[in-house]
Amino acid sequence: MDKEILNFSSIEELPRLSAKAAFLVDTTSVFREQEDIAPIKVCDNLNYMPWGDDNEMPYNILKLIENDETLSTCQIFNAEVCYGAGLVYNKDNCKTSIQEEIDDFCMYNSLPSYFLGVAQDFKYFAFCVSVLILNADGSKIVRLLRKEACYCRFAEADTSGKISKVLYANWRNNPDINSIEAIDLLDVNAPIYDLMVRLGKIPGDDGQKKVRSSVRKFAILTKVPTPDNTYYPIPYYASLFKGKWYNIKRLIALAKEAKLKNSAPIKYHIEISGDYFDKLCRAEGITDRLKKQKRIVAEKQRIIDFLTTAENSGKVWFSQTYTNPAGEVQHDVVINKVDDSKEGGDWESDIQEAINIICFTMRVHSNLVGSVPGKSQTNNSGSDKRELYTIAQALQKPYHDLLFLPHQLIIKFNGWEGAYPDCPFVMLTTLDENKDAELVSRGLTPNKDNTNSNIKP
Repeated sequence: MDKEILNFSSIEELPRLSAKAAFLVDTTSVFREQEDIAPIKVCDNLNYMPWGDDNEMPYNILKLIENDETLSTCQIFNAEVCYGAGLVYNKDNCKTSIQEEIDDFCMYNSLPSYFLGVAQDFKYFAFCVSVLILNADGSKIVRLLRKEACYCRFAEADTSGKISKVLYANWRNNPDINSIEAIDLLDVNAPIYDLMVRLGKIPGDDGQKKVRSSVRKFAILTKVPTPDNTYYPIPYYASLFKGKWYNIKRLIALAKEAKLKNSAPIKYHIEISGDYFDKLCRAEGITDRLKKQKRIVAEKQRIIDFLTTAENSGKVWFSQTYTNPAGEVQHDVVINKVDDSKEGGDWESDIQEAINIICFTMRVHSNLVGSVPGKSQTNNSGSDKRELYTIAQALQKPYHDLLFLPHQLIIKFNGWEGAYPDCPFVMLTTLDENKDAELVSRGLTPNKDNTNSNIKP
């Protein structure tokens, strides 16, 4: 079923009550599979692990983030802070010939686009995939590419837990084998060692130094370590969808819209499981999209009739439930009565609370992204904001250490002695220094000033 086209969330009129009902899709199960996950066969000797029970979990996550202004803004802010002043290869201590090689490599590869892309993958999905392409004789790495995380799937691990390939395709369209790109994945725990062994740079476990692969294209998986080490890590902000504040913020926006349009308050909040309508249409054998939409409308009307018609007064609604392995009860349909005593501007404190919870979960101070509403809100001083921005950039250190891994591999493999990857961050300054900001390097070298350059006003 095409969830981008069919209208699952909506506001419907409640006859006889001069009110409305808000239908919202439940978000609490977006990061957890409702069913056992089994590998999917690509060909005789290759299986891959789906991402979620329907293999569309990343697209569901993206849709939830894009549906909320605060959440999407916090995500791009976190990616921009992780980007800092951009990725650079520091070559101050390199020979002139090596400096020229590095300049050529940076010219032929779009490092700014690559680095901002992998920073976004890290913040959205807690992992990223980089692809290295070598020259014909396998002596140098000449290209560096990013593969968007939402289009990547991992091959089934072997008996030793090693994943051999990354599969890249547009999984929204159920791709066939001819449109799936299978890329050899270097050992996640030791990619540099694995590449050097495969191309005969160093001896392997058998003690023999020989070329073991004719492949010239390899993938590197960089993953944020999480408590549950699954194929696809669960980002830290998953708690936002497991809780209620995400839906509360959306519900307040729907309520305000209904109030502004025709002063009709929302009386009921009807929470529907993400696959409720899928199951309904499947059970009734409905496959045509237009018929599915009509059936969804009819089911919503059936629920409204149950809530509003006189003959249903005092009756009970029965809906199916499911208990997951954690012992939590998952309902297909939940009907909540909304307290409509608050109207219009009275929701201002509630929306502020919801925004603060979202910003807190995303580790972004509200004043840094300007998301706190209200005319009388207290605001941080310039010094406080500078400190908050500095703290936000300092907290990117572990992510930079992980993101530098492919570049350390490139430098080592290409023999660029004296070079190292660096990502300076922007240090905002006070007005009395007669400049707006300066770049501070993270990759400090002994007896060297940590200020690389100034950003002039």
